Amino acid sequence: MVRFLISRLSSLGDTVCSLPAAVALKSGFPGCHITWVVDPRFAGIVECCQAVDEVLAVKPSFKSIPVYDEPFEAALDLQGLLKSALCIARAKAKSKVGYHWQREGSWLFSGKIIPDPSSLHVVDQYVDVARAVGGVMDRAKFALAPKDEDLASVRSKLTERGIHDRFWVVNAGAGWASKRWAPVSFSAVIDGIVNEGLPVVLIGGKAGSDHSVAEAVIAGCKSKPANLLGETSVRELVALIGLCSGHLGGDTGSTHLAAAMDRPAVGLYSITRPERSCPYGQIGRCHYRPEGLGAIRPDEVLNTIREVLS
Repeated sequence: MVRFLISRLSSLGDTVCSLPAAVALKSGFPGCHITWVVDPRFAGIVECCQAVDEVLAVKPSFKSIPVYDEPFEAALDLQGLLKSALCIARAKAKSKVGYHWQREGSWLFSGKIIPDPSSLHVVDQYVDVARAVGGVMDRAKFALAPKDEDLASVRSKLTERGIHDRFWVVNAGAGWASKRWAPVSFSAVIDGIVNEGLPVVLIGGKAGSDHSVAEAVIAGCKSKPANLLGETSVRELVALIGLCSGHLGGDTGSTHLAAAMDRPAVGLYSITRPERSCPYGQIGRCHYRPEGLGAIRPDEVLNTIREVLS
């Protein structure tokens, strides 16, 4: 059996964006076996990818470098950091290749794959690494499917909050403060969505910054959203977004997840270029202001959402 090893440890959004590389390998080598090494915090994403056969949840260090029993056709470092490079260091593989942005000495363990000039989006650049070892793909596919038990859990949580049908998801948080739209702007859009007859579910991480932003958003809403902040596992987040009618957020993990699940994703961008990091295939739904997120008006965003709903 042909075997491949993929090392992409974090973060949520970057892990999602890397999944098409596994799908490309499956297309190029039908019946192959793909092992993916991932940070335990984000293992749920890879577990929901139908192209991945084995998920190794590890936190690599010099004392705990993974050891593999079987040889690989190729090992792919899709992160380009020392920690991801260590995960392929001991692998026996005919070739070891990596994402072109190599840091922390990761170039010592894999050959850099320069993206095709047409690969502007980071997703396509990850796929280029898989193509270099025989992967096949024209337009990226993510092969994400929620687990039945997670769908049941999410539906139960929605029912407890009075949501039985269609709903819209909003993530007001982001890893960097400069990637967060003003809470008052999110509040205005949430009220507009509710006025369109659709309930809103607020999501986010467990970090204190996410909770403080969410509290400010909820306080500014006339129609309060259902709050699921920090109440879903990563796999339940896959299920939740798979059920939603659309997603609004900045350059953050759940935005990429919505695009990967083929859900309408309205993105808010300023310090990152949408051509590279927008929800894949949905740049037309992105609002980009290089001068800052504050220049994006709530009525503009709401009009985009109305277009989706219509």
